[in-house]
Amino acid sequence: MPNASSPDWDRLYAVASGQSGLFTTEQAASAGYSWELVHHHVGAKRVERVQRGVYRMVHFPETARQNEALVAVWLWAAETATFSHETALALHGVSGLATDSVHITVPSAWRTRRLRAPKGVVLHPDEVGEGESTRHGAIPVVSVRRALEEVALAGMDPKELRRVTNEASKKGLVARAELDVVRRVLRPVGGLGRA
Repeated sequence: MPNASSPDWDRLYAVASGQSGLFTTEQAASAGYSWELVHHHVGAKRVERVQRGVYRMVHFPETARQNEALVAVWLWAAETATFSHETALALHGVSGLATDSVHITVPSAWRTRRLRAPKGVVLHPDEVGEGESTRHGAIPVVSVRRALEEVALAGMDPKELRRVTNEASKKGLVARAELDVVRRVLRPVGGLGRA
């Protein structure tokens, strides 16, 4: 067995395989790779830089790179983010949502951080409670109920909110009885009804 400081490609590959072929500099360090050694592998075209602190194994099978861009965002957020709002609804299969942004909920303590999020990433500092999220491959995603509440409170157009709520309900992704916040938001404009 290699000692903790010697580079272990198999160990790094095992970490990356659960993350669509991506890894962070911290994960590389725990597998015995210094920043300089990672940079050497970038130069040798064995590894590609995706964004600051996040790298891709070049020979990782493309078919296994599900949601690679989202995994990169999750790794950027030090694996503390949960995909939320419109992004979560899209991941759960609620269709037709037009958004150019990726929404993630990060711990409330992030309110005090001065961060520059990757382009197109919207941060929502809040806590995600137990039972309010699930996994979509490598990444955590808030439940459909919570995502619907988030977009309702964020001011989604009432017609669009009705449409996505009804779609989620028809697909069995959420029970209408669970949607107190959505009902409260839509009550002044005619309630849930049909889109």
